[in-house]
Amino acid sequence: MSSTMPFEISRRALLQGAGAGAFGLALASAAAPSAHAATSQRAMFHMTPPTGWLCDPQRPIVSGGQYQLYYLHSDVNNGAGGWDHATTDGVSFAHHGTVMPLTDGVPVWSGCLVVDEANTAGFGAGTVIALATRPTDGIRKYQDQYLYWSTDGGFSFTMLPDPVLVNTDGRTAQTPAEIDNAEWCRDPKVHWDAVHGEWVMALGRARYAGFYTSPNLRQWTWRSNFDYPNPQLGGIECPDLFEMTADDGTRHWVLGASMDAYGVGLPMTYAYWMGTWNGTRFVADDLTPQWLDWGWDWYGAVTWPSIESPDTKRLAIGWMNNWKYAARDVPTDVTDGYNGQNSIVRELRLARQGGGWYSLLSTPIAALSSRATSTVTLPDRTVNGAAVLPWTGRAYELELDISWTDAANVGVSVGRSADGSRHTNVGKYGSDLYVDRSPSERSGYALSPYTRAAAPIDPAARSVHLRIFVDRQSVEVFVNAGHTVLSQQVHFLDGDTGISLYADGGAALFSRITIREFAVPV
Repeated sequence: MSSTMPFEISRRALLQGAGAGAFGLALASAAAPSAHAATSQRAMFHMTPPTGWLCDPQRPIVSGGQYQLYYLHSDVNNGAGGWDHATTDGVSFAHHGTVMPLTDGVPVWSGCLVVDEANTAGFGAGTVIALATRPTDGIRKYQDQYLYWSTDGGFSFTMLPDPVLVNTDGRTAQTPAEIDNAEWCRDPKVHWDAVHGEWVMALGRARYAGFYTSPNLRQWTWRSNFDYPNPQLGGIECPDLFEMTADDGTRHWVLGASMDAYGVGLPMTYAYWMGTWNGTRFVADDLTPQWLDWGWDWYGAVTWPSIESPDTKRLAIGWMNNWKYAARDVPTDVTDGYNGQNSIVRELRLARQGGGWYSLLSTPIAALSSRATSTVTLPDRTVNGAAVLPWTGRAYELELDISWTDAANVGVSVGRSADGSRHTNVGKYGSDLYVDRSPSERSGYALSPYTRAAAPIDPAARSVHLRIFVDRQSVEVFVNAGHTVLSQQVHFLDGDTGISLYADGGAALFSRITIREFAVPV
């Protein structure tokens, strides 16, 4: 085998060696939609690509008074591609096509963008600079960081021909362990450190995050690594280092990353540590991370400061997929010619908890509710067993409170078929707040065994507030004040439009039941 590889394969196939079966799936999914395709399954209030495969979102910048959002895109499921561009207000998305294409068959992977207001890189004040990972010459262990620049606000980019940060480990790696580490060197995330007058980069590695600094975005110096003691948490992807002001007025640093902790029964989403940053090193307050999502599908997430409150509020968006099953066809491949969606945009705030630590709280972006086309409020009801609500729909927010005394299992079934055989359950049982999509399985699109997701909740709790966002192919659940969120793909059928309430082992009161419907795309 030569030292280079064809790039009909994806980032993950290249990095982890996907087998022939996965490659066959990718090729099959590139076929045009059937002439007899079923009713559209395109999401009504989530970001989806016009066509093709959507993967990791890239941290937006502000240009022209709008958020400029980018995302990995390919014409082939789990295939090679580049960056596509969209503008957004956090709710609606306008697509502008590819801005960083495949170059000589080599893809562009995740990275970040900044606005170089002070012209540190020499391309002009206000130039948009992107740093992104590319496997130089198609060699697996040469994952280097490349610089792109834009002088039109991020609508077109030019690439420097040589990497600005070379993966020296890849040039010297000999042993399997060295090669494994070299083949995981990606997803640079950069911010300006005003205190020290330089740029800071966080870079994902197999078992740590690397930190680099630069005066000009072109020359980078390694400063330190952040190591964590449990390798079963997975490798660092899409690292995220930022500072926020908490609800008590104190300032704190956060280091986040997408990680695969499935092997130890933890999420495969966005982990984060609270800590301190001194310009060269991040020190965690606690080496056990917190998690921003407990579902199966909130990966490659990015956060960025809001325009109106940059110190106290950040926005966040994640890819609603999971590498356990991402390389496969989904219903929208057939009905609409695309695969993948991003989550709804969240608002993040930092809050001091009763025990003295700090946590990120998530709420749906406030503007989303204002885009609902209708709102229905239903009477409170006490349920002992099950009750079907007198309402149907396919894209909506359901908000309600549940309280109980003796019931062992309480919750809501969304996406309920007329006969009740199909549904996705959102409920509380023991110490679990769960979302179980197994009754919504579809032939040919099975997600088993990755069906039930659960987040911890006080087993003594006897009430819960839920905001459940149901779209044509997804469910996102925000619990209580937003310390807990669960995001799941769900492949609903056209007739999966009902809602029912359930309480097992005793009665439960379902109150303040409000449904906000999205009857047209936002």
